[in-house]
Amino acid sequence: MNSARRFQQVTVPIAAAAVVLAGLLSACSGEKGAEAVAQTTAATVAGQAPAVAKTQGWLKIYDGTAPTGTANAVQLRVTSNPTVGQYVSDGSGRSLYRFDKDTAAPSVSNCSGQCAVTWPPLTVTRDQVLYAAGVDPQLVGFIERADGTCQITIGGWPVYYFSKDTKPGDLLGQGVGGTWFAVAPNGGKALSK
Repeated sequence: MNSARRFQQVTVPIAAAAVVLAGLLSACSGEKGAEAVAQTTAATVAGQAPAVAKTQGWLKIYDGTAPTGTANAVQLRVTSNPTVGQYVSDGSGRSLYRFDKDTAAPSVSNCSGQCAVTWPPLTVTRDQVLYAAGVDPQLVGFIERADGTCQITIGGWPVYYFSKDTKPGDLLGQGVGGTWFAVAPNGGKALSK
């Protein structure tokens, strides 16, 4: 048997498995979910990288979750809490906040010095990429801070951690000083209705 024939025999079962997987998921999650999985599976089988949803300067922003083993990725994801509703956290589940004294248009951070010690900005470096799961990638970007670091923005609002949050899901910064709020997926304030 020649090598081309052996390659064809190996490739066909992988593609067939992707089709079967997509069919099974269709029965469980609806056509749209199955279609997305089938496309992702097909891309994985073909060895293609995920498509960039947005580029701002040197930063590539992807829609979804970083593939396993992706090095140097910043992850945003949507989390729910009964008190504040949906808000954005990082890949490890740490809550992210916005500051009412900042501005979104233009994006400007007004938190530096001791403020930035208490409220560390979520930053990104040139060797990193960003993935946004549940957050519209078109709303994500970055600004350059006075110290030269690049801070992530959502809906134009610079985003921060709160130093007193010690574990994933903590929201101890919510409402602090009447100016700090968990950031909603659109960049607004996360406030339950």
